[in-house]
Order: sequence, then C-alpha cells, then structure tokens
Amino acid sequence: MTFSAAYGAAGAEVAPAVAERLGLPFHDRAIAAQVAGRLGVPVAEAEANDETVVRGLWRLVASLGTMPDPVGGVLPTSSLPDPRAYRQQTERVLEEIAAGAGGVVLGRAGALVLRDRSDVLHVRLDGPRDRRLAAAVERSGRSLEEVRREMEANDRTREAYVRHFYRCDPGEARHYHLVVDSTALPVETVVDLVVTAARARGIGAD
Repeated sequence: MTFSAAYGAAGAEVAPAVAERLGLPFHDRAIAAQVAGRLGVPVAEAEANDETVVRGLWRLVASLGTMPDPVGGVLPTSSLPDPRAYRQQTERVLEEIAAGAGGVVLGRAGALVLRDRSDVLHVRLDGPRDRRLAAAVERSGRSLEEVRREMEANDRTREAYVRHFYRCDPGEARHYHLVVDSTALPVETVVDLVVTAARARGIGAD
C-alpha cells in the first residue's frame, strides 16, 4: 500500500496506524537505509534526497561545492548521489517491497512507481490549505508563520519532485484508488476508511 500525503494531512499518523491495523510492516527509515547502503552514503544523505527535501536548499549548498555532513564538517558533492541515482534506487526498493512481503509506504512517489501493480492500494490524503495549516500548527505547537513557511516549501518540493521525475501532478485523483480529505475527519475515521478499502482489495490480515 502506498500513501501520498500533503503537508498537514496527517500522513505520518495515518500510514503507520493503518499498517498496524492490517498487520503489515511500515517502511519508513528502512527505505532510506537500504538506498543509502546501495549508494554508499550516510542514511542522513539518503533521507535528504527524499521527495520532502527542500530542493532549493540542496541546489544552493551544492552550488557552493559542499553539503553538510550529519556528524559535522562537510562532504564534497562528488560523494553525494545524483538525484537520478537516488530515484532509481528508491524505485528498486519499492518494487522489491511490493514483490516481497509487502507493507505500507509513505511518500517517495510510491503510487507512480507501483502504478502498474494490481495488488497495491494507492491512497492520497489531502485537504484545503487553510485546514492543513491549522492542523499542522495544532500538532506541532509551533507558530503559524513558521509552519506556513514550512508547508509552502514542502508543498513546492513534493510537487517539483513528482513533476520532474514523473511528469505529472501528485495531487491528481487519477493516480489513487482512494482520496480522503483528512482535515475534515478524525484520524481514527480516516484509518478506518483506508483499512476497509485495503481489505476490500485483499490486503492485510483479517
């Protein structure tokens, strides 16, 4: 199962809860760890290449010839994976998950990578910007302006990643089996809806 979630749409809460209800593994940091191992870079660098990274920051720092090292100092850009190599390895990991024991994946353009598989449920969590913003502020406890800036950067980043590599809009309903306005419903209700849809497709434990 794949989840695509707009910022503030409770993806980080819903996806692991669905995985637990269905008795499936939730693949999150494990994907970054596998990609990092295949590319020979620190896990933090693989995570920084995820679709949620602010690509403008990556380009800015890379243009200076260095990239922050997660343990201090800098790494030469020649040691960092090309974004295309990161995408290719991420796609391979997702395909191996789908072909193996399965599980729940959040982000990483999973619905597009696995769109040709008939045994995968693709879910999109979204909602109006104002409600996503309010929900994110409530969950984080941070200031409205701080969260607004982060949301705007995050939304641009996600869309840029998908448009650049897959030539489509990640918000289009045609990419998903189930689209839910998760700002209009309690998290528990959203989880119930997704679990029901998954079981209807024969996914997960009884």
